[in-house]
Amino acid sequence: MAESTDLEQLMNSFKKFAIHGDTKATGKEMNGKNWAKLCKDCKIIDGKNVTGTDVDIVFTKVKAKTSRVITYEEFQRALEELAPKRFKGQSKEEALTSVYKLIEGKEPTNVGVTKMAKTAAVDRLTDTTKYTGSHKERFDESGKGRGKGGREELVEETGYVGSYKNAGTYEEKTKAK
Repeated sequence: MAESTDLEQLMNSFKKFAIHGDTKATGKEMNGKNWAKLCKDCKIIDGKNVTGTDVDIVFTKVKAKTSRVITYEEFQRALEELAPKRFKGQSKEEALTSVYKLIEGKEPTNVGVTKMAKTAAVDRLTDTTKYTGSHKERFDESGKGRGKGGREELVEETGYVGSYKNAGTYEEKTKAK
């Protein structure tokens, strides 16, 4: 059987896969999608001895009848079911240890994550120096947005007419007298 440190690493891997892709997950229960991802990422599914269908069947077998998730104990039972099938020719204990070794220390990978396209069309649309009309007023020379000042004409409420030259000098004139 596996040692206590191996079981701790197995528990950590279980928690990491259990919370993968689910912001509300606590790490105590794993859904079927994450179970299949764990089996695929940790190479338990080899395509010959163990397939995705086998993984789904074992998941359904070990979970509670009305439940949609498995606990850590049910997870270990599922591994016990899959181990002899994945490692044919080994004893049940050796096969289980081999499966534990596949999972230990692993965490979910993000394969095929979409990257931002950097094409000429995107460059042309986001180049602020080529903007015209009212859109040109929304950015300064460096291309940084001006915020609200670029979208709306801000009115100064000083009490003076816009073209008055001696704004703010009234108090100086009255004090001089």
